[in-house]
Amino acid sequence: MDNATTSRLLENLKNSDPEVREQATHQLWESWFWQKGLSGLKRLQHSQDLLDAGELEAAMSILNDLVEYQPDFAEAWNRRAVVHYTQQNFELARKDCEVVLDLVPFHFGALHGLGLCCASLGHFREAIRAFRAALDVQPHALINQKLLLECSAKL
Repeated sequence: MDNATTSRLLENLKNSDPEVREQATHQLWESWFWQKGLSGLKRLQHSQDLLDAGELEAAMSILNDLVEYQPDFAEAWNRRAVVHYTQQNFELARKDCEVVLDLVPFHFGALHGLGLCCASLGHFREAIRAFRAALDVQPHALINQKLLLECSAKL
């Protein structure tokens, strides 16, 4: 996806029309999943199927291979963060979210995930920063607004 399209989609995330926001959200996720073409997409989907089936180690194995051989594949890192988080390995999940954000600073999924990891670790100030950053990208995301308030109340 070119920079002009990405910029347009990021602006659309701030639009007052929910349909415009939903379409932009969908297109950004699609671009992240398709970053490495059909082969990368199929491997991500397979890892998700394994995760859904409770086969966490098998899902992790696929994602470990992806990030080792395609370290610029942001969504592979993000999916691996999800598996780490599911296993309650919050520090490892946090580190993977940070890699995603180094690759794609506006990845609202990784910003949300980073906030969840920091909150789970009891690092509420860091969680608040992550949720605020997610809201800078996606200001209408009610879940991040809610989590920001919850973390603020714990300080």
